Amino acid sequence: MFTIASIFSSNMVLQREKCITVWGEADDGAVITAEINGSRGEGTAHGGKWSLSLPPMPAGGPYELTVSCGSESKTFTNVMLGEVWLCGGQSNMELELRNCKGGSEVLKDLTPDCNVRFYYTNKRGIIDEDFYEAERNSAWSEAGSESSKAWSAVGFFFARKLAKELGVTVGLVGCNWGGTSASAWVDRETLADSKQTVSYLEDYDKAIEGKSVEQQIAEYDAYAERMRQWNEKASVYYAEKPGITWDELAVLIGKNEYPGPMGCKNEYRPCGLYETMIMRVCPYTLRGFLYYQGESDDHKPDSYYKLFTALIARWREIWGDDELPFIMVQLPMFKYEADPDHRHWCKIREAQMKAFRTVKNTGIAVISDCGEFNNIHPVDKVPVGERLCLQAEKLVYGMDVDAFGPMFRSVVFEGENAKLSFDHAESGFEVKTEKVIGFEIAGDDKEFTEAEAEINGSNIIVHSEKVKTPKYVRYDWYNWIEVSLFGKNGIPLAPFTTER
Repeated sequence: MFTIASIFSSNMVLQREKCITVWGEADDGAVITAEINGSRGEGTAHGGKWSLSLPPMPAGGPYELTVSCGSESKTFTNVMLGEVWLCGGQSNMELELRNCKGGSEVLKDLTPDCNVRFYYTNKRGIIDEDFYEAERNSAWSEAGSESSKAWSAVGFFFARKLAKELGVTVGLVGCNWGGTSASAWVDRETLADSKQTVSYLEDYDKAIEGKSVEQQIAEYDAYAERMRQWNEKASVYYAEKPGITWDELAVLIGKNEYPGPMGCKNEYRPCGLYETMIMRVCPYTLRGFLYYQGESDDHKPDSYYKLFTALIARWREIWGDDELPFIMVQLPMFKYEADPDHRHWCKIREAQMKAFRTVKNTGIAVISDCGEFNNIHPVDKVPVGERLCLQAEKLVYGMDVDAFGPMFRSVVFEGENAKLSFDHAESGFEVKTEKVIGFEIAGDDKEFTEAEAEINGSNIIVHSEKVKTPKYVRYDWYNWIEVSLFGKNGIPLAPFTTER
């Protein structure tokens, strides 16, 4: 027996300037070697598994990587040394290049010369007999009109900018799944470690109580077939009436059962994708993580900071580097037309900003202006990818770039006024609405009311006739509002509250 982890294939990108881990399976005692561009590594199999390390190498290629075990060997061709980033999260990271704004035009002229490559982690909810065959068929791909259609749009726009400005090949490891909670991307130990996150496990364990594995699988398979039929019928109605709502569809063809019965085959279960996706590409040598997620944890916003920071810590731990860069996307403005503004996305954004401020070696792309009313999947992904790239250039590559929009720093209360100070606002603000909107102010009772705001250089003075002794201020503390204030670089003022 001799195998190499499926993420290793021709056309792959290996991380430059770091020790490169290569791994797989072999009989105990087998000696495995790997060679590329004159560099060599060696390892011995124990417990059926082997791992070896190649020494750091500069950017370059194309090269051949040959991995050998006795008389068996496998050679991968067109291998580049460059920058490797993992693209994690849910549907907005998953949203494909062909479906984003301008994606068709980008794809039309796309060639390998853009120096971006992509590996899509095998997307399966359970490790069963079909899993390994699908994984063996996964492979790295070069950029092209056909090959790049299903790539992450956010990841592509990040990598296209980075590759151009660094002059190296950028490889992306797509490891995301629409609709998923962060709880799907960590292990049980991580969730069980805190009272704030253990409820994800408790809810799951209650849902499967008394059910055998076989029963769980049978229930899920039956649900999947019903969903297939539902989607088939729905596509007919969507073609006839593109704006039809789920409620209208439910009357016509029955209720959509998404996300289905919870169990060991449901991809949305806690810890599931940690096992079937993250651990299948770990510990592929990376420069860092890009992460766009949070929408599916809005039902438990008060525990998101704990869950999110635990995910960061766990991913760093399993990759063996507690300072591995982690760059997050802060959720944009969004609300469904039929829903009241619950303001729970505000708490997710606050948790994301708190993580940026408190967890070392993190970056944050503020995209409050990139949301779409009534569309949870905004299609303009260029600014998202490029703001992530600016964060990477600043945080990781030490480039002198203007990566941040204004961020709240402090407040001083002077009579009826609140004087706000900001980081990254030295050049002042740009107002993109008729007047400044989005500020609210409150006294000790925390009853917030709309406030007037006056810009004074890099400061903003906020007040309201209804609040004579202000104690708290917040800005854009809504699920959805038109974004008013930006830095001169076009990046919006990040939402904030002074309550905490």
